[in-house]
Amino acid sequence: MGHNLCLDLFGGPSAEEAAAGITVHGESSVAAYTAAEAPGAVTLRGTLPAAQLGVSRTLRLQGDRVAFEETVENIGSFDRPIAWTQHVTLGAPFLDHGKTRFELTASRSKTYEGDFGDLYPRASEFEWPYAPALPGGTIDLRVYPDKASSAGFTTHLMNPVRDDAWFVAYSPASRVMFGYRWKRVDFPWCGVWEENRSRKQTPWNGQTVARGFEFGVSPYPETRRQMIDRGPTFGVPGFRWLPAKQRITVGYEARIAESPSPELASFFS
Repeated sequence: MGHNLCLDLFGGPSAEEAAAGITVHGESSVAAYTAAEAPGAVTLRGTLPAAQLGVSRTLRLQGDRVAFEETVENIGSFDRPIAWTQHVTLGAPFLDHGKTRFELTASRSKTYEGDFGDLYPRASEFEWPYAPALPGGTIDLRVYPDKASSAGFTTHLMNPVRDDAWFVAYSPASRVMFGYRWKRVDFPWCGVWEENRSRKQTPWNGQTVARGFEFGVSPYPETRRQMIDRGPTFGVPGFRWLPAKQRITVGYEARIAESPSPELASFFS
């Protein structure tokens, strides 16, 4: 369905920020970008005036892969704690109830701590892929649920024994495999979001079928104050410092390919 850059919020603004014009997931979602083309590549550049950040992203086509190089620059004079998440969302017809399969290089995991759908109990720790279910039992996160309506969010710490991290999804109907790979040190968290005809308000209208893989520096979508007040989860911070007048560059990749069998673990080998 798409790839949304969440910067420098991952989640909703506070009431005061919303009154000042800040939207969900920060200015990067709605900023104006310029585009510069080169052979096999395009570079997007924009400025987030309220956050005092500059951002650029270069996409290079390399066979069945797209390589991303992304830079965030602090144009202000203060060190900044920022959220920075790549919000990748899959949808129908790629998503097929009870059939589409997933894999993720997760280690420790936890359900959302507040109200977020009807799938999981709050703030419950578990190990991928079996999340605790309401009213009991477990849910295998490697398969899209075969339910008429459902919603939920779980967060996953990427495996600390690996240098890289990735998620892969496979559609048996189309025999297409798709995923992203990134450096674990850049984005130690990946949230798994499910929206399955649950939200009745516009623009969802009770029709949207989606699963998000949201890899970044924060475990949960939440306000800035909650992000900072939370402290580390599983001993790992939930935001990243961007020093004054400095920039950080990260690289990651996406791949899509036809595959006759769901050998998800070897997709990025």
